[in-house]
Amino acid sequence: MTFTRALDDHLACFRELADISEPIITAGNMLVAALKKGGKLLICGNGGSAADSQHFAAEVVGRYAKERSAWPAIALNTDTSVITAVANDYSFNDIFSRQVEGIGCAGDLLIGISTSGNSENVIRAARKAHDKNIEVIALLGEKSGKLSTLADLTIHAPSIRTPRIQEIHAFILHFWAEMLENTLCDEKELS
Repeated sequence: MTFTRALDDHLACFRELADISEPIITAGNMLVAALKKGGKLLICGNGGSAADSQHFAAEVVGRYAKERSAWPAIALNTDTSVITAVANDYSFNDIFSRQVEGIGCAGDLLIGISTSGNSENVIRAARKAHDKNIEVIALLGEKSGKLSTLADLTIHAPSIRTPRIQEIHAFILHFWAEMLENTLCDEKELS
């Protein structure tokens, strides 16, 4: 693939984002509402989606662009001791659901990121989240996958190619970080 062809493919996907702006904004409002109510954001994914989970948690706890107080967010793929213990003692498929069970509370919000929508460990986390009255947002590729049926809100990146899906997901996560700061910093700062 040439540079120009890769860039054209990227830009074509991003042009289609306007068609899905409503669920992206709705999801951002769900994040705002969870933090306003004292909930925390739990984020999980595998591979590049794990990196996106960590990146978003860092923007929420640290900052995106504005100097402000920290807000609670946890990337469930970062604690290697928990992950390896659960994978060893139970199953790799349980690495996220056990954490949702242990630290998740009603009022929190789970963001499950999966380009295929079929990552079993993310699916199990979504099931456990619903058991605990935790809303679930799924960030997926164009194809639905099983995770779509378990989410309160699903956002499909307009591509079937993993690199393009991940680029769209990164943009959406940055948009949400900016939306959180613009909304919550303009209101009374969360304690």
